[in-house]
Amino acid sequence: MSAFLDPESLKERHFLSGERLISLSKENILGEPYGSYFRRMSDFLLRGTYDDLKPEKYDTSYMNPAYAVALFGHDMGQLLSFLAYELTAVIPYAAEGDGRLEDVTILRELFLEVYTLFVAESADARDGAWGEASSAEGALYTPEPSLAADVRSILKGFITDYTDVTVTDRIKDMVDPSRDFALQIVMGSDLGDPSYLDRYGEYVSDDTRYLARFIASLPEEDILRMAETFTQGFIRGFAATGKDISKKKTVNIRYNLGFERLVRSSVVLFEKQGLDVTLFRKPLHAAVRGGLSRVGYYGDLINEQMDYDHREDQALFLDRAFMERKLEVLENAYEEVKDLAAVFAGPAVMERFGMKEFVPVNREESLRLTAKQSNLKTELASREAEIQNKYIPRDERSFTIISYPVPEIGERFEEIFRKTVDINTLPNQDWQRMQQCIIEQLEKGEYVEIKGKNGNQTDIRISLRKIVDITKESIFENCTADVNIPVGEVFTTPVLTGTDGVLHVSMVYINGLVFRDLKLHFRDGFTTDYSCSNFADVEENRRYIEENILFHHKSLPMGEFAIGTNTTAYVMAGEYGIFDKLPILIAEKTGPHFAVGDTCYSREEDVTTYNPDGRELIAKDNEHTSKYRREDPLKAFFHCHTDITLPYEELGEIASVDASGRRHVIIKDGRFVVPGAEDLNRPFDM
Repeated sequence: MSAFLDPESLKERHFLSGERLISLSKENILGEPYGSYFRRMSDFLLRGTYDDLKPEKYDTSYMNPAYAVALFGHDMGQLLSFLAYELTAVIPYAAEGDGRLEDVTILRELFLEVYTLFVAESADARDGAWGEASSAEGALYTPEPSLAADVRSILKGFITDYTDVTVTDRIKDMVDPSRDFALQIVMGSDLGDPSYLDRYGEYVSDDTRYLARFIASLPEEDILRMAETFTQGFIRGFAATGKDISKKKTVNIRYNLGFERLVRSSVVLFEKQGLDVTLFRKPLHAAVRGGLSRVGYYGDLINEQMDYDHREDQALFLDRAFMERKLEVLENAYEEVKDLAAVFAGPAVMERFGMKEFVPVNREESLRLTAKQSNLKTELASREAEIQNKYIPRDERSFTIISYPVPEIGERFEEIFRKTVDINTLPNQDWQRMQQCIIEQLEKGEYVEIKGKNGNQTDIRISLRKIVDITKESIFENCTADVNIPVGEVFTTPVLTGTDGVLHVSMVYINGLVFRDLKLHFRDGFTTDYSCSNFADVEENRRYIEENILFHHKSLPMGEFAIGTNTTAYVMAGEYGIFDKLPILIAEKTGPHFAVGDTCYSREEDVTTYNPDGRELIAKDNEHTSKYRREDPLKAFFHCHTDITLPYEELGEIASVDASGRRHVIIKDGRFVVPGAEDLNRPFDM
């Protein structure tokens, strides 16, 4: 329960709001279509279930901005749709009982405040008809145009005023292991009975129940092998970067429902390493939501189009005053838990893949950020990161990520799952040796050329950092399975000057969204143009890229060039026909990839790290970050890093080119040709 309110006062407010909602659901004060809106939403607040949010009901749902705008007009429709979507948070929060009583209560009170405003404005209310069935029943009601501004003011005021609750709780949930609602479910439930999933308050599909049963059926040695890979990857991440994990006491596990048996085993292993675990839910309040980000634990996505329609709901309230207010609360929240933040080690993330393809529909009725707001959002992200880095320094924390398939991937799910376990546990030493051979070839060049084939139009040149002493310095990291599982890539930070050309891929999934015929053009390391073929309209395609790859930046640098070496994963994807289902975590290991945004060493540029051969990694920043990171960090970092992978079958050649023009070929027609790395081709021939 929140520390901001007296518990008894909060319970009384909650009770009174419930009584008022019951009476509201029976009132006919407002004419249509508003009367129906408030009655239906009051009923949802009292008895709402996920059935109300399913796609088959979305055409006539108030959460659908197109439907709401058709009923209430543009401005009022957007506002009431925003409110309806915000109220959906009461379902998961109600499951936490007193622990989230304030969240449920303030959402109820927000709804009642908006309703009271309508009643006060209506002719029936002015005639004293409060609480009675009146002539408004069945009648039409058109509010004054000025009422939309008043509703906007109430909604914006709520979002801003309650950042004390929404933002503060978010920080505490991340670093404080005593906030253990989900941990009690994971550690105290009978995981052999999938009914435990209902305790979260999240939407749970039959597929997720099947997943939970399947994982519960696996031999204990398999679960232990998976958990050890996951937890040891996190531990190795500290060792690989020379960070002292002995200073840390907590780690945050992020996962999807259904993986609890693996999470439980990981909790036990982390505790043996002296790390308590925190688990927190994906963000629900508008003040802490951002786009389609779902950081935390969560169930199934009941209606992806609904979430997509509300991805820019910040447009309702994002201005400089809100930004400054949120930053002030964020600073205060971290200050309040600074001792806990100081011992926070970072996130350990379990991702899932194999879900059915989601093709979004862009609705003009959705709230959209203006150009000014897009700039503010970028600035806010930078300043939030600065505050977090003050209390949880980047050079003192680490992370790890692993991914597993879900039943939606198809009838051969169980086979694919077991193959994925094998891929995630491939021997590090074998790859370390072969990748060292690749690095030796790459480091002979001044730049690398990558060319596509079979219709792929990639033709790009990557400039490389100059090595002064090859015996002591390296520019490509030999990356095995620590922070990024599975094993299999070598990567560098490109020199921006002279990094030019076109990156093209026929299809790629990025953050759960498909991009078709994606092209990015680079000049001196920065994007200059971009396109895809998802939509018929050129500008709609550009906006899709701007929102989901550039994240509202006008241009982004190439922050990483890498060669993925996990041919085992590549062949597995071909065998089961799941190339289009692979998560970027695995897909990036199945071919060369390029990241736009920050480098892999963002905010760790001055941390000394070494390759397994003992050479120091020197390609950590680029001209942009080296220019700004000390004098103006807000300009230096972009707070995004998006990988785009070029599959082997679309790859003509990768070659490093030395000062004499000699080409040192790494991959030719999708096959590795580096002496010492031939075994990487074995999976192709099996």
